[in-house]
Amino acid sequence: MPRGAAGEPEVNNVQNLLARRIPGYALERAFYTDPEIFQTDLETIHYREWLFAIPACELVKAGDYVTYNVGAYRVIIVRGADNQIRAFHNTCRHRGSIICKAAKGNAPKLVCPYHQWTYELDGSLLWARDMGPEFDPRQHGLKTVHCRELAGLVYICLADVAPDFDTFANIARPYLEPHDLANAKVAFESTIIENGNWKLVWENNRECYHCGGNHPALCRTFPDDPGVTGIEGGETPAYMQAHFDRCQAAGMPSQFYLHEDGQYRLARMPLKEGAESYTMDGKSAVRRWLGRSPFADAGSLLKFHYPTTWNHFLADHSIVFRVTPISPTETEVTTKWLVNKDAVEGVDYDVKRLTEVWVATNDEDRQVVEDNQQGINSPAYVPGPYSAIQESGVLQFVDWYCNTVSARLAPDSMAAE
Repeated sequence: MPRGAAGEPEVNNVQNLLARRIPGYALERAFYTDPEIFQTDLETIHYREWLFAIPACELVKAGDYVTYNVGAYRVIIVRGADNQIRAFHNTCRHRGSIICKAAKGNAPKLVCPYHQWTYELDGSLLWARDMGPEFDPRQHGLKTVHCRELAGLVYICLADVAPDFDTFANIARPYLEPHDLANAKVAFESTIIENGNWKLVWENNRECYHCGGNHPALCRTFPDDPGVTGIEGGETPAYMQAHFDRCQAAGMPSQFYLHEDGQYRLARMPLKEGAESYTMDGKSAVRRWLGRSPFADAGSLLKFHYPTTWNHFLADHSIVFRVTPISPTETEVTTKWLVNKDAVEGVDYDVKRLTEVWVATNDEDRQVVEDNQQGINSPAYVPGPYSAIQESGVLQFVDWYCNTVSARLAPDSMAAE
């Protein structure tokens, strides 16, 4: 653990740091800078929760694969000959070499480049040269990773025993199905590294307190009402309830839903009056819509699922974001714009017009997070209070994080593992 400005050692126990946390205040410096706490985050959250990985439309045909790294783990996600999407640890069962080195591709079989051990797309070992008559290939298939597809979104879990997924899936599916993500394609994707802790990336996402001063393009269409980005408290505003009712009457579930443990939220929020999509003029970005929205101004289905994804599902297109921790002060943010698979670039949509608002917003958020990290790096940093009005979403995320880590570091939880 690092030392403070006067040379005193930081509290070297995450549980003690959590226990002395002041409710309603930001977390202490070590939570955003310390390698041991970062490792604790990986082990208690990212290695145990369901993580959003990719939209299923990236795997169109048998043999299409994508690789994804989370902490120490390397994963292959591949569509099999039976059309099922599976995930495997990207490490050969011979001497451990990675198998798929590219970020994505297509392979009729999964072949280790070291000694050419060859695996079927379902992970079973097909061929291994000169291993002798006693060798049983059935004992040496690729190690599986839990994998589930939900309405066109692929989630994985690295834990030996995965937590429940069906509750989330059953709640989210009706919200997602009108967007028809199975018939999407990726029109554009970007990956940036933000020099900030993964929790700062999330905290920034969970409020629009900063939007007016930092996001001129986004603020053309996205409302800075804290009720949109935050967590509902009390009665739903009349204009918001009217939007929910209108969308739900048209067959699009919309009502605000926050799960009791705080891990995920869904709500189909209105954009600013007259806005249809995240464009500079507020009009639809794609002529051939993705999904079955009955009207252009259906707003955006805002979905988050900690710890890896927030999403915007609009009438004309959808945007999925994936957050991956890299180090105590580095986070990868990958954004993918999804359009109807039959939409033609240059005819039905222009890539620049489709993406320019969120490309700019992502870069602005990167700068905000990096400035935040640099300030926290100073030994002079002292946690300040959150705004209950503007930062209820941040409070909710930090509470979820602290409660999750605390529960999993509890003696009973540790003994059960």
